Amino acid sequence: MQTQDNSGKIIKSIRPSRIIWPIIIGIGFSGYMLYHEYEPGSLDVLQLTLKTGFWIAVSFMFMVIRDLGYIYRIRLLSNKKLTWQKAFSVIMLWEFTSAITPSAIGGTSVAIFFLNKEGIRIGRSTALVMVTSFLDELFFIIAFPVVLLFIGRTDIFGFGIDAAESLPWYKNQFILFALSGYGLKFLYTVVITYGLFVNPRGLKFLLLWIFKLPIIRKWRPDANESGSDLINTSNEFKQWPLSKWTKAFVATSISWISRYWVVNTIIISFFGFSFIDFDGHVLVFGKQLVMWIMMIISPTPGGSGFAEYVFKEFLAGIVPVGTGVAMAFVWRSISYYPYLFIGGVLVPRWIRKHFIKR
Repeated sequence: MQTQDNSGKIIKSIRPSRIIWPIIIGIGFSGYMLYHEYEPGSLDVLQLTLKTGFWIAVSFMFMVIRDLGYIYRIRLLSNKKLTWQKAFSVIMLWEFTSAITPSAIGGTSVAIFFLNKEGIRIGRSTALVMVTSFLDELFFIIAFPVVLLFIGRTDIFGFGIDAAESLPWYKNQFILFALSGYGLKFLYTVVITYGLFVNPRGLKFLLLWIFKLPIIRKWRPDANESGSDLINTSNEFKQWPLSKWTKAFVATSISWISRYWVVNTIIISFFGFSFIDFDGHVLVFGKQLVMWIMMIISPTPGGSGFAEYVFKEFLAGIVPVGTGVAMAFVWRSISYYPYLFIGGVLVPRWIRKHFIKR
């Protein structure tokens, strides 16, 4: 279904020059907050030592584990038709696209294009991306109520809000953000589940109905072929044994849990294990999960600006006063900005490999 014109539009949408906007927004917003909230001497506790360097390295290690989980999962879902190298390229390009687009959009549609260029048929690529989205959203749908149950609403949403305990839930901005994000994820998961596992023929019918539009009607035969591929792939996934689904979900969980532990290791790197107790680390972990759910409603590329704000406000009361903005910048420097630069290197090479040499 990807014609030369459509390929050109997609390549233009992922051009490396787009990394400048998320960087400007993120660093600009961090600088603005730091300027207005800086207190003399507050950053003296953030000293670079060998211990700091070690735990920062551990933070990067958790991000590597996170990516390895995703790479393993996409290979598993493709029945190992993707080599490790191709799986690495797809995941890194997928992360780059997610980093330069609003969180609600992500890199899903472009990921189908990446998979197709790596030898996966369009219909099967669509199904693979839908299943990865299904597993990601399923993790959040299960984990969010579990976190609320074991940690509690007041602890999760209380820090950073004056007299939070006395506020009704509908006046707590963080609860509203989280419920909005959770609702969108839940609705999206229901649609994916129905279209992929219950009625894939209905999804094909919807696809063909959309391609009746005059502007894209010429691609309707390709859409029909893709719909048939999607149905076949859906039937294949429905026949998967529980062991394979368990492996895929475990890989998904490891990926997300590894990403959440980055903040915990950043806190340890600057303040040590004794700064907060075990319950405190569990609380930070739970807040990370809720923060990612809230970020789904961010209109900025990769949640830039919004993520820094939520981090600073959400961890107020846990990290020392005046250090929240700096900690947020360190967090994004480990968990977000590297994907911009990796994508900036990989995208030109990937384009040369799949288009220029033809």
